[in-house]
Amino acid sequence: MAVAECDPDLVPKPAPKPAPLPPPPAKPRAVPPKPAPKPAPKPAARPVSAKVTLAADTHFDFDKAVIKPEGKKTLDGLVGKLKAVNLEVIIAIGHTDSIGSDAYNMKLSLRRADAVKAYLISRGVPANRIYTEGKGERQPIASNKTRDGRAKNRRVEIEVVGTRR
Repeated sequence: MAVAECDPDLVPKPAPKPAPLPPPPAKPRAVPPKPAPKPAPKPAARPVSAKVTLAADTHFDFDKAVIKPEGKKTLDGLVGKLKAVNLEVIIAIGHTDSIGSDAYNMKLSLRRADAVKAYLISRGVPANRIYTEGKGERQPIASNKTRDGRAKNRRVEIEVVGTRR
């Protein structure tokens, strides 16, 4: 009989061990569903700017800062439109023609703008949202050489800035 130590080629070799079995497949984990994407944000409301011009010859008497009934109707219409706006600011800018001194016209233009502000406040517009300015005769929109041109230059411009509701 052959002995493995003496004659290793003659001794039957033990059968090889079978290869280990692969581990069983892992149980699939429950994957939570992905959260729904957030809805796109609404675009920011664009500021709305509108300008109203009160002609001084029809809304104020010459050389006066008291609003006539026609001017009050125009301002009442403006107040009605403000209900559709998230108001940021109202700017009332008074202007005059070139008759009179520069200093006098500056004061008159500011008094007219202030009269518009007071009227708007009386109709419920917050005072802290209304700014006034007087430009006097410095920004004419027509020639001061003609009566018609001077009448066009006597005005209060009202700019409303806000966003639509």
